[in-house]
Amino acid sequence: MRTVVVTDPPRADVGDAERLGGYGVATVHEALGRVGYLGPEFRPAWPGARIGGTAVTALCWPGDNLMIHVAVEQCRPGDVLVVATNSPSTDGLFGELFATALTKRGVRGVVLASGVRDVAELREMGFPAWSRAVSAQGSVKATAGSVNVPIVLGGQTVHPGDVIVADDDGVMVVPRADVPRALTAAQARTDKETASRAAFEQGQLGLDRYGLRDKLHEFGIEYVSYDEYVKGER
Repeated sequence: MRTVVVTDPPRADVGDAERLGGYGVATVHEALGRVGYLGPEFRPAWPGARIGGTAVTALCWPGDNLMIHVAVEQCRPGDVLVVATNSPSTDGLFGELFATALTKRGVRGVVLASGVRDVAELREMGFPAWSRAVSAQGSVKATAGSVNVPIVLGGQTVHPGDVIVADDDGVMVVPRADVPRALTAAQARTDKETASRAAFEQGQLGLDRYGLRDKLHEFGIEYVSYDEYVKGER
Protein backbone atom coordinates (compact mmCIF):
# COMPACT_ATOMS: atom_id res chain seq x y z
CA MET A 1 0.00 0.00 0.00
CA ARG A 2 1.36 3.40 -0.97
CA THR A 3 1.53 5.74 2.02
CA VAL A 4 0.65 9.19 0.76
CA VAL A 5 -1.15 12.37 1.81
CA VAL A 6 -2.85 14.10 -1.10
CA THR A 7 -3.29 17.78 -0.36
CA ASP A 8 -6.21 19.96 -1.45
CA PRO A 9 -8.09 17.60 -3.81
CA PRO A 10 -11.03 19.08 -5.76
CA ARG A 11 -14.22 19.15 -3.73
CA ALA A 12 -17.89 19.43 -4.54
CA ASP A 13 -19.42 22.78 -3.66
CA VAL A 14 -19.94 22.99 0.10
CA GLY A 15 -23.32 24.67 -0.29
CA ASP A 16 -24.51 21.95 -2.66
CA ALA A 17 -23.37 19.31 -0.19
CA GLU A 18 -25.33 21.00 2.59
CA ARG A 19 -28.45 21.13 0.41
CA LEU A 20 -28.19 17.40 -0.29
CA GLY A 21 -27.85 16.79 3.42
CA GLY A 22 -31.11 18.65 3.93
CA TYR A 23 -32.95 16.26 1.63
CA GLY A 24 -31.75 13.27 3.65
CA VAL A 25 -30.32 9.87 2.79
CA ALA A 26 -33.54 8.10 1.82
CA THR A 27 -34.65 10.84 -0.58
CA VAL A 28 -31.27 11.28 -2.29
CA HIS A 29 -30.72 7.53 -2.49
CA GLU A 30 -34.07 6.95 -4.19
CA ALA A 31 -33.67 10.01 -6.42
CA LEU A 32 -30.38 8.72 -7.81
CA GLY A 33 -31.76 5.28 -8.55
CA ARG A 34 -30.91 3.54 -5.26
CA VAL A 35 -27.15 3.85 -5.53
CA GLY A 36 -24.45 5.02 -3.13
CA TYR A 37 -25.86 3.66 0.15
CA LEU A 38 -23.21 2.28 2.52
CA GLY A 39 -25.63 -0.23 3.99
CA PRO A 40 -27.37 -0.78 7.34
CA GLU A 41 -24.16 -1.46 9.28
CA PHE A 42 -23.31 2.24 9.41
CA ARG A 43 -25.33 3.65 12.28
CA PRO A 44 -25.29 7.03 14.07
CA ALA A 45 -23.57 7.18 17.43
CA TRP A 46 -26.49 9.31 18.61
CA PRO A 47 -29.85 10.04 16.90
CA GLY A 48 -31.05 13.21 15.27
CA ALA A 49 -28.05 14.45 13.31
CA ARG A 50 -28.36 15.19 9.58
CA ILE A 51 -25.37 16.35 7.55
CA GLY A 52 -24.10 16.83 4.03
CA GLY A 53 -20.44 17.58 3.45
CA THR A 54 -17.41 16.94 1.28
CA ALA A 55 -15.27 13.88 1.95
CA VAL A 56 -11.75 13.88 3.33
CA THR A 57 -10.69 10.24 3.31
CA ALA A 58 -8.28 8.35 5.56
CA LEU A 59 -7.08 4.77 5.17
CA CYS A 60 -5.84 3.28 8.45
CA TRP A 61 -4.56 -0.03 9.69
CA PRO A 62 -6.78 -1.96 12.13
CA GLY A 63 -6.44 -0.67 15.68
CA ASP A 64 -4.30 2.25 14.51
CA ASN A 65 -5.52 5.85 14.20
CA LEU A 66 -2.28 7.55 13.14
CA MET A 67 -3.74 8.59 9.79
CA ILE A 68 -6.76 10.20 11.43
CA HIS A 69 -4.32 12.55 13.15
CA VAL A 70 -2.75 13.22 9.75
CA ALA A 71 -6.14 13.73 8.10
CA VAL A 72 -7.29 16.36 10.60
CA GLU A 73 -4.78 18.81 9.13
CA GLN A 74 -6.30 18.32 5.66
CA CYS A 75 -9.86 19.11 6.80
CA ARG A 76 -11.56 22.43 6.24
CA PRO A 77 -15.04 23.85 6.91
CA GLY A 78 -17.83 21.81 5.36
CA ASP A 79 -15.86 18.56 5.21
CA VAL A 80 -16.81 15.12 6.52
CA LEU A 81 -13.97 12.85 7.60
CA VAL A 82 -14.42 9.34 6.18
CA VAL A 83 -12.23 6.59 7.64
CA ALA A 84 -11.64 3.07 6.33
CA THR A 85 -9.28 0.33 7.52
CA ASN A 86 -7.42 -1.98 5.17
CA SER A 87 -8.93 -5.02 6.91
CA PRO A 88 -12.01 -5.33 9.14
CA SER A 89 -11.79 -3.63 12.53
CA THR A 90 -14.30 -2.57 15.16
CA ASP A 91 -11.79 -0.85 17.46
CA GLY A 92 -12.76 2.61 18.70
CA LEU A 93 -10.45 4.71 16.52
CA PHE A 94 -12.33 7.97 17.10
CA GLY A 95 -13.58 9.79 20.17
CA GLU A 96 -14.10 13.10 21.93
CA LEU A 97 -10.62 14.54 21.43
CA PHE A 98 -10.71 14.04 17.68
CA ALA A 99 -14.20 15.57 17.60
CA THR A 100 -12.91 18.61 19.47
CA ALA A 101 -10.13 19.12 16.94
CA LEU A 102 -12.46 18.66 13.95
CA THR A 103 -15.10 20.98 15.38
CA LYS A 104 -12.47 23.71 15.54
CA ARG A 105 -11.83 23.19 11.82
CA GLY A 106 -15.52 23.38 10.87
CA VAL A 107 -15.90 19.69 10.04
CA ARG A 108 -19.51 18.50 9.90
CA GLY A 109 -19.05 14.92 11.08
CA VAL A 110 -17.21 11.63 10.73
CA VAL A 111 -18.00 8.27 9.11
CA LEU A 112 -15.99 5.26 10.28
CA ALA A 113 -15.72 1.76 8.89
CA SER A 114 -14.38 0.89 12.35
CA GLY A 115 -15.66 1.75 15.83
CA VAL A 116 -16.36 4.97 17.71
CA ARG A 117 -16.20 5.66 21.44
CA ASP A 118 -16.99 8.50 23.88
CA VAL A 119 -20.56 8.40 22.62
CA ALA A 120 -21.99 10.39 25.55
CA GLU A 121 -19.45 13.15 25.01
CA LEU A 122 -20.07 13.24 21.26
CA ARG A 123 -23.79 13.56 21.89
CA GLU A 124 -23.24 16.35 24.41
CA MET A 125 -20.95 18.16 21.95
CA GLY A 126 -23.43 17.66 19.13
CA PHE A 127 -20.71 16.19 16.92
CA PRO A 128 -22.24 13.72 14.42
CA ALA A 129 -20.58 10.33 13.97
CA TRP A 130 -21.56 7.18 12.07
CA SER A 131 -19.74 3.88 12.48
CA ARG A 132 -19.96 0.13 12.17
CA ALA A 133 -19.54 -0.34 15.92
CA VAL A 134 -19.33 1.33 19.30
CA SER A 135 -16.26 0.14 21.16
CA ALA A 136 -14.17 1.29 24.11
CA GLN A 137 -11.19 -0.62 22.64
CA GLY A 138 -8.49 1.95 21.99
CA SER A 139 -5.81 2.20 19.35
CA VAL A 140 -2.13 2.79 18.69
CA LYS A 141 -0.42 5.33 16.43
CA ALA A 142 2.24 3.23 14.79
CA THR A 143 1.51 2.39 11.15
CA ALA A 144 1.46 4.62 8.08
CA GLY A 145 -1.57 4.73 5.83
CA SER A 146 -2.94 7.30 3.39
CA VAL A 147 -5.09 10.42 3.29
CA ASN A 148 -7.28 11.67 0.44
CA VAL A 149 -7.12 8.52 -1.66
CA PRO A 150 -10.13 6.49 -2.83
CA ILE A 151 -11.42 4.16 -0.11
CA VAL A 152 -14.22 1.59 0.08
CA LEU A 153 -16.91 1.48 2.76
CA GLY A 154 -19.91 -0.81 2.59
CA GLY A 155 -19.09 -1.73 -0.99
CA GLN A 156 -19.11 1.92 -2.10
CA THR A 157 -16.03 3.76 -3.33
CA VAL A 158 -15.57 7.18 -1.74
CA HIS A 159 -13.27 9.62 -3.48
CA PRO A 160 -11.98 12.72 -1.72
CA GLY A 161 -14.27 15.61 -2.55
CA ASP A 162 -17.37 13.46 -3.04
CA VAL A 163 -20.47 14.40 -1.05
CA ILE A 164 -21.38 12.43 2.06
CA VAL A 165 -25.02 12.51 3.16
CA ALA A 166 -25.82 11.02 6.56
CA ASP A 167 -28.74 10.93 8.99
CA ASP A 168 -30.68 8.46 11.13
CA ASP A 169 -31.29 6.30 8.03
CA GLY A 170 -27.56 5.74 7.47
CA VAL A 171 -24.89 7.08 5.13
CA MET A 172 -24.54 7.46 1.37
CA VAL A 173 -21.98 8.87 -1.03
CA VAL A 174 -22.74 11.08 -4.04
CA PRO A 175 -19.88 11.25 -6.54
CA ARG A 176 -18.71 14.81 -7.10
CA ALA A 177 -19.71 14.75 -10.76
CA ASP A 178 -23.24 13.57 -9.89
CA VAL A 179 -24.03 16.38 -7.45
CA PRO A 180 -25.96 18.60 -9.91
CA ARG A 181 -28.09 15.65 -11.03
CA ALA A 182 -28.64 14.61 -7.42
CA LEU A 183 -29.89 18.07 -6.47
CA THR A 184 -32.36 18.19 -9.35
CA ALA A 185 -33.59 14.64 -8.78
CA ALA A 186 -33.90 15.08 -5.01
CA GLN A 187 -36.01 18.22 -5.41
CA ALA A 188 -38.25 16.46 -7.94
CA ARG A 189 -38.73 13.53 -5.56
CA THR A 190 -39.44 15.88 -2.66
CA ASP A 191 -42.11 17.67 -4.71
CA LYS A 192 -43.67 14.33 -5.67
CA GLU A 193 -43.74 13.14 -2.06
CA THR A 194 -45.28 16.43 -0.94
CA ALA A 195 -48.12 15.94 -3.40
CA SER A 196 -48.59 12.31 -2.33
CA ARG A 197 -48.61 13.25 1.34
CA ALA A 198 -51.37 15.78 0.70
CA ALA A 199 -53.37 13.16 -1.20
CA PHE A 200 -53.01 10.60 1.58
CA GLU A 201 -54.11 13.18 4.13
CA GLN A 202 -57.30 13.53 2.07
CA GLY A 203 -57.86 9.78 2.19
CA GLN A 204 -56.58 8.65 -1.20
CA LEU A 205 -55.06 5.17 -1.24
CA GLY A 206 -51.64 4.33 -2.57
CA LEU A 207 -53.28 1.58 -4.66
CA ASP A 208 -55.04 4.26 -6.66
CA ARG A 209 -52.48 7.06 -6.59
CA TYR A 210 -49.70 4.81 -7.84
CA GLY A 211 -51.86 2.95 -10.35
CA LEU A 212 -51.41 -0.36 -8.58
CA ARG A 213 -55.01 -1.53 -8.42
CA ASP A 214 -55.15 -2.57 -12.07
CA LYS A 215 -51.91 -4.50 -11.70
CA LEU A 216 -53.04 -6.72 -8.83
CA HIS A 217 -54.53 -9.28 -11.21
CA GLU A 218 -51.24 -9.44 -13.10
CA PHE A 219 -49.52 -10.24 -9.81
CA GLY A 220 -51.92 -13.10 -9.23
CA ILE A 221 -53.68 -11.45 -6.32
CA GLU A 222 -57.39 -12.22 -5.93
CA TYR A 223 -60.03 -10.84 -3.58
CA VAL A 224 -62.23 -13.41 -1.81
CA SER A 225 -64.73 -13.10 1.01
CA TYR A 226 -63.96 -14.62 4.38
CA ASP A 227 -66.51 -17.38 3.84
CA GLU A 228 -64.99 -18.22 0.45
CA TYR A 229 -61.52 -18.27 1.95
CA VAL A 230 -62.53 -20.58 4.82
CA LYS A 231 -64.38 -22.88 2.44
CA GLY A 232 -61.33 -23.10 0.20
CA GLU A 233 -59.10 -24.04 3.12
CA ARG A 234 -61.19 -27.15 3.92
